[in-house]
Amino acid sequence: MRLVLVGPPGAGKGTQAQFLAVHFSIPHIATGDIFRSNLKAGTPLGLQAKAFMDSGELVPDSVTNEMVKDRLNQSDVAAGFLLDGFPRNVLQAEVLRANLAQKQTPLTAVLELSIKNSEIIARLSSRRTCRECGLPSAGDGKCLHCGGALYQREDDKAEVVARRLKVYEEQTAPIISFYRSEGLLIIVSAIGSVEEITQRAILALDPGSH
Repeated sequence: MRLVLVGPPGAGKGTQAQFLAVHFSIPHIATGDIFRSNLKAGTPLGLQAKAFMDSGELVPDSVTNEMVKDRLNQSDVAAGFLLDGFPRNVLQAEVLRANLAQKQTPLTAVLELSIKNSEIIARLSSRRTCRECGLPSAGDGKCLHCGGALYQREDDKAEVVARRLKVYEEQTAPIISFYRSEGLLIIVSAIGSVEEITQRAILALDPGSH
């Protein structure tokens, strides 16, 4: 199973990626993790990325593409992978397609977690985070995990969420059209419990897995 996971911020991609990777016994490859490991190891690509970050610039596609290509050449992806956070635009999607075609290992599917913007804004703007343990909590004023005080992260404020969704639609939504035209897109509703969404995704990806 060679899978790309797409969906707006707040759709629950990170959570679903972990469960799906375990179910299909494939590594969960998040672009944030690739960046951190390259920076930590001081690889040539990591040093290139750091130079851009230190000067306050965005890391260009060329560096990100090379990091992902390098990660997909490692031995643990022989049986497949789940990419989370990449590709972010059509150019990256085309580079990924070319890299996989070289190895004759094309994508199996692209799973889109679908949810209305109004649902995401309601979901994220009601989220609170604990000042003590840093975990999100649904408690009323007190963390359900450790009893610490809760606060609303800047990222979770309704106007900030709306802005992030606008950026997502401008930059990432075009890759959904790209993958639809490639015949790879599978759409799953991201409404419901974590378990329900995971089961829905597994059935959509592997209809024989009743």
